[in-house]
Amino acid sequence: SLAGLAHLRHAYVSISSTIIAHSKDLHAVYIMNGHKIAVQCMEDGDCAKATLNFKEASNMYEEAINFQTKLKAQPPLHPPRMMEPRIKLGVCLCELARYQEAEKILTRCLDEARYDNSDVALDEELYVRALTALAALYQAQSKYDAAIKLHEKAIPIARNIEVSSSSIGLADNIAGYAETLRKSGRLPQAERHHREALEIRTRAVEEKLCTELELAVSYTQLGCTLADMQQHKEAYEQHHRALTLRYRYLDFSHGLVSESLNYCAESLCALGRGREGIPLALHAVEIRKSLFGISHPAYAHALGVLASCYHAVGRHFDACDCLEMCLKICEVAFQKNHANMIPNLMNYGNILRSTGDLVKARNVYQRAITIHELNFKERQQARRLEKCKAEVGDLTDKIEVMESSLLSKISCSTKSSMTDSFVDGTIPKLLTAADIESKGTPVIVFTDIGRDVDDEMALVILSALKRKQLLNPIAVITTLSPQRDRAHLARGSLDTMGMADTPVGIGGRGGLADGVELEVYEADHSRSSPSIYDSGMELACQALESVPPKSVQVLCLASLSDTALLIKEHEELFTAKVKEVVVMGGVMPLESGDTLKPDTAYNNNCDLPSANFVYQKCQELGVPTVTLSRWAAYGCPIRPQLLDELAKTKHMVADNIRRKSKHSIDQLWNKVILPSDDPRREKLPSRCDVKWFYKTFCGTEEIPEELSASIWTQVEKLNMYDPLAVLICDSSYRSLHFSSKVKTVNGVPHVVVGTSESDTGIRDHLLLYKEYSHLFVEALQISLHEPEMPLGSEKAPDMLVEETTKIMNTRSRAA
Repeated sequence: SLAGLAHLRHAYVSISSTIIAHSKDLHAVYIMNGHKIAVQCMEDGDCAKATLNFKEASNMYEEAINFQTKLKAQPPLHPPRMMEPRIKLGVCLCELARYQEAEKILTRCLDEARYDNSDVALDEELYVRALTALAALYQAQSKYDAAIKLHEKAIPIARNIEVSSSSIGLADNIAGYAETLRKSGRLPQAERHHREALEIRTRAVEEKLCTELELAVSYTQLGCTLADMQQHKEAYEQHHRALTLRYRYLDFSHGLVSESLNYCAESLCALGRGREGIPLALHAVEIRKSLFGISHPAYAHALGVLASCYHAVGRHFDACDCLEMCLKICEVAFQKNHANMIPNLMNYGNILRSTGDLVKARNVYQRAITIHELNFKERQQARRLEKCKAEVGDLTDKIEVMESSLLSKISCSTKSSMTDSFVDGTIPKLLTAADIESKGTPVIVFTDIGRDVDDEMALVILSALKRKQLLNPIAVITTLSPQRDRAHLARGSLDTMGMADTPVGIGGRGGLADGVELEVYEADHSRSSPSIYDSGMELACQALESVPPKSVQVLCLASLSDTALLIKEHEELFTAKVKEVVVMGGVMPLESGDTLKPDTAYNNNCDLPSANFVYQKCQELGVPTVTLSRWAAYGCPIRPQLLDELAKTKHMVADNIRRKSKHSIDQLWNKVILPSDDPRREKLPSRCDVKWFYKTFCGTEEIPEELSASIWTQVEKLNMYDPLAVLICDSSYRSLHFSSKVKTVNGVPHVVVGTSESDTGIRDHLLLYKEYSHLFVEALQISLHEPEMPLGSEKAPDMLVEETTKIMNTRSRAA
């Protein structure tokens, strides 16, 4: 560690004079050990640099320089490469945007090399590295001409000293030159040099001179060049090749993984696939936030890409929020009028235009033009300049028309006053019968997400069925106080699963009294958003109005309070558009009466009057219902190990589900062990006692004498209620995996899946388990564009089937 090395250095220096005074042999040992410590500092710096920890790397290189300075006064046994740690320090300082310090160090390196009487031994390789490092520094400061001169001086030397046609050092020099050419707008030359660098690196991999990860560098650089040339399809292919290699060899939290996620998202957005890009961009933002902090340009770049993706799906104010944070960081991190501001300003102007703020959009484009003229010569990046000027001209024309029509106030509207026009961009789209055929059955979801993890797992399954074009979620409405916090969680979860265009609305209190709130678990991906409808009821009505008659399913994964209110206030609309109501809950025995009545299942119990009303009105109005009971969930449990497998995808939702599952189970356990009349049990039915818990989750009826506060280590299985309810919404999955009982009321069938302990409604629990475990993994992998299961997966979901079989064969089913 740095602290350990500092301690060693202090001890080393404190005894050095004594050693030198007593013995020449000991003096030699002193010199040798000093070199070793300097080398160790260099190696530690290289390790830190490889993980993009440039601050730690800088500290280690400074330690190496300090040791070499001490040793320089003594005749060394082997001449140290005095310049190497300085060059590496300069590179790191450049990455940290400490440009003046970096330039001072690197120019000193080159100045010393120019003097024949210099006591610094600088070989040609280090000289080339110093030239290239200073060129990269100039490029970072938009000094492209100066950078190109240095590259053109370095590359001929590099070609002469690199005898092999597969030299990684030569590839690095050529690629560095190509990057400067790209930044300066000389795209054809940049492409040619990047392809040459890729060829060199490919030969090096074939000759086993380096790992495949070197190829990822060329794929990334070539992809960026192709994107600048508007060749977005090949750009995405190159970036995805890089992402595949980095998934394979690097930890997901590595900065280079975030780089590839970012560029893939950017390419997808340019291809009109912004919805797919959002999960990648969100993960890149979180990784870079963790690695670099919230004031680093790398974090700003990730925010800029996320903004583009949000803009592409019509969430313009989400995009504005991201771009404003991005620009705020860049204004501080970069020098004034830095060329790197231009793409972000152009993006911001485009987004502002979409919000209707035309005057501000024009001002932003005009600033981009000013910065361009300060950084580029005539014909450099000419296409970008023409684009900005065309935008200014078009915006000016539109503003003049508006002013002449006395509508200038619209162009100066505040963000809050434009909310209505923004919501128009995310309103449920009108669907025809052909749309339903191609996109799947429209579904309106009511959820109390954040209480336990199965609501969020249901959204994961929903995303898988959406990609298969079987279900089409047209609205997600959160209920159960604090319902706004649940909406934030739902919004973030949908975004990370590739459903950013699915509207979210805030529902009611879910049967809770005023002032009462139930916990919402935390998640890094939970996010407030201007796109969230304040009125979930308004969203539900808009969604119903957007679909053909008798086409939509209403999926209730929570209290039936909001569904009851929807029927009460909009009975005609509900009856006309809803083809089926699917409820995760339970009903009284079918033979107990002429109609279906809800039982004491948790969701019913949250607001029993509303549950009674929904069942009664659906039967009166002839709207079919499908009820999935707890018995069905008990009939197909999962092992906690499946959650470990899902977390290995590194998807933020999967990781959070695994952590929160333990928390949720422990919370449930601590309610179960309370007396049945204890108010801290909240809405938990009295039948849910300790005996029930051990049967349901631990696969045993033996209850220990002492009850632990944490039960997770004894849990053998988990019941996934809500994901099964999502599967039941699709007719093909329903007929294949579930059996049911039907009660016909007024000529309309009402289906119940799972009527008792002996009739769970599950046809083949192993087949069903295999089906939905694959859906979980597939949904998470596809959202991150993962081509394969990440390395380190000790068990594939198929292998867990055997363990589940043991549970099903030995367990005592819960009552």
